[in-house]
Amino acid sequence: MAQFKHTMEIFNLLNKSNCRQCGKKTCLAFAATVFKGEKNLNECPFIDNATALKYQEDYESSSNILQENQDAFMEEMREQMAGVNLEERSKILDAKFDGKWLSIKILGRDFKIDQHGKIATTIHVNPWVAAPVFSYVLNAKGLEPTGKWVTFRDLKGGRERYPLFRQRCELPMKGVADVYTDLFNDMVTVLNGKEVPREFQSDISVVMHVLPRVPVMICYWQPEDGMESSLNIYFDETADQNLDVGAIFSMGAGLTQMFTKMALTHGSQIP
Repeated sequence: MAQFKHTMEIFNLLNKSNCRQCGKKTCLAFAATVFKGEKNLNECPFIDNATALKYQEDYESSSNILQENQDAFMEEMREQMAGVNLEERSKILDAKFDGKWLSIKILGRDFKIDQHGKIATTIHVNPWVAAPVFSYVLNAKGLEPTGKWVTFRDLKGGRERYPLFRQRCELPMKGVADVYTDLFNDMVTVLNGKEVPREFQSDISVVMHVLPRVPVMICYWQPEDGMESSLNIYFDETADQNLDVGAIFSMGAGLTQMFTKMALTHGSQIP
């Protein structure tokens, strides 16, 4: 996935009209905020969706510091696993334990973890996926979802992190849905999601059980009557009792990464 090397690379993609519709006085100022990660490229009304999607940041590898922090976090989680009674935790987590492996369903697929934090699964594992699993195993209270949906900013500790969640998760996923709306539905099915009756008057509402007791709902509104499209990610109100807000953020970023990579891989096959 393409990454920006400097502000002028972004500026050269813009029409240089200084229209201010992005909220900035000039296109150069907008380019600078995109480069710093404060705005998304698709907030320019003249950038076509395919270009915006192409230049979405690959968050897994874009920052060496972030990767180092993730690696340190994963090592800490593995150390904590040594003191956990996996059999007892399995009863709380809606999981299975066979004497060695704790087996959890992630997006409908088996994800196994042992006492030493070793992972066995058929899905691609990266820190964005593994971190929420460790957090779930170690800290989840095991509360059943209530069916009441809330935004990320409504969760404990989510308000101050919501602007970054919007930037890293909701806007990139909206870019995928804008460009590949039909494929978006297909991807949801592949990831074991299910379309549900429309919530909040959205055009598409899907629920994905990323973890057994941490469902995620994605609502997408298509452009209409001069209004641009919109996408929001919702969580059950119990989510912050089963995951800390950092792990919930990681889960959203992991989903976004999966959708983006699938779109870039399969989108070109659409006639």
